[in-house]
Amino acid sequence: MTSSIQLKDGIANTVANDQSQGMIIKIVGAVAVAHLLNDLIQAVLPAIYPMLKANFSLSFAEVGLISFVYQITGSLLQPWIGLYTDKHPKPYLLPLGMVVTFCGIILLAFSPSFAVLLCASALIGVGSATFHPEASRVARMASGGRFGTAQSTFQVGGNTGTAIGPLLAALLIVPFGQHAVAGLVIFALLAIWVLFGVSRWTVNHAKSQVAARATQVHTKLHGRKLIIALSTISVLMFAKFTYIASISNYFTFYLIQKFHISIQTAQLHLFAFLAAVAVGTFAGGPIGDKIGRKAVIWVSFIGMAPFALMMPYANLFWTTVFSIIAGLVLSSAFAAMVVYAQEAVPGRVGMIAGLMFGLMFGVSGIAAAGLGHLADINGIEWVFGLCSLLPLLGFATALLPNTKVK
Repeated sequence: MTSSIQLKDGIANTVANDQSQGMIIKIVGAVAVAHLLNDLIQAVLPAIYPMLKANFSLSFAEVGLISFVYQITGSLLQPWIGLYTDKHPKPYLLPLGMVVTFCGIILLAFSPSFAVLLCASALIGVGSATFHPEASRVARMASGGRFGTAQSTFQVGGNTGTAIGPLLAALLIVPFGQHAVAGLVIFALLAIWVLFGVSRWTVNHAKSQVAARATQVHTKLHGRKLIIALSTISVLMFAKFTYIASISNYFTFYLIQKFHISIQTAQLHLFAFLAAVAVGTFAGGPIGDKIGRKAVIWVSFIGMAPFALMMPYANLFWTTVFSIIAGLVLSSAFAAMVVYAQEAVPGRVGMIAGLMFGLMFGVSGIAAAGLGHLADINGIEWVFGLCSLLPLLGFATALLPNTKVK
């Protein structure tokens, strides 16, 4: 308890000394690499759904339930972990969370039944819930005031891992079967090593680095404006992550059914979408630092809407092109939404990060389960037609109160 208070006080006491410091690239880069490894492991799970569906004779609803368990576990835990660590910083939660993920990998590789698959998904969800709030806080601590850039760099690590996951699954897991999932422990061990280094920096150098400057905010919203802002962000998060969940979990099934391609080929098309998401995420942060969070959010939703609406009616080539454009543009909003919310509620960086990532997990999990059920009833192509309307919810951006830009 004493060390937690000292760390918290050390961060608070550096305001005057660190105004001129810049972003600590080594630390931001380290948490981005750890995010890449964490999300690479997570992304393998939906990428092997077709294999698991065949191995265990699962319905689409059961496939969706696997996602639901993983996502809802992360959704429920992350805000509470963030709130707790705002008051009692626990840097070594970072490597500890990855140890839990390590256990989930082993269980997934050797799951003998659907029930054990659900347990493995829950463990991976717990590991992710432990990682995201604290890692996002470290990225902000080391940002030197470039909040959007640091957040997008951190997030693009995760998106890159998410993009690599299906490719890794197609090349190294699907051809060799479920037990090949155990090879992911290499990435978990590497992440544990990186996160131990990040944790040591947080403990040993927070007093002399730019942590305090990164906790300052430009705008604080109150009362009705704060409620409107956070409610609107929640609607936008719902639209963004329901759409991304439809692609991440069911795009391979959609392509296989509509265009009669192989699992491996479908996963390459999914990789193209997820790679575009990674690029868009990285671009969105610095742009938001320059032109404002709200402007980036406007462009990300309304700019991708035409491509999402056209995708269900396109051939294979144009489906891939439209999915890449949609992923590139839509993903640019996430860093802007996270930083906007953190600036609206100062002093609660971990809690807001936990809420945002938790909302992302919760929406994605519920959407995966719900869309799977709808696909069983109406067909996968009907589901994609429905999801093409989601970007139109981006018009809710008009309700966001304006904030000052540094």
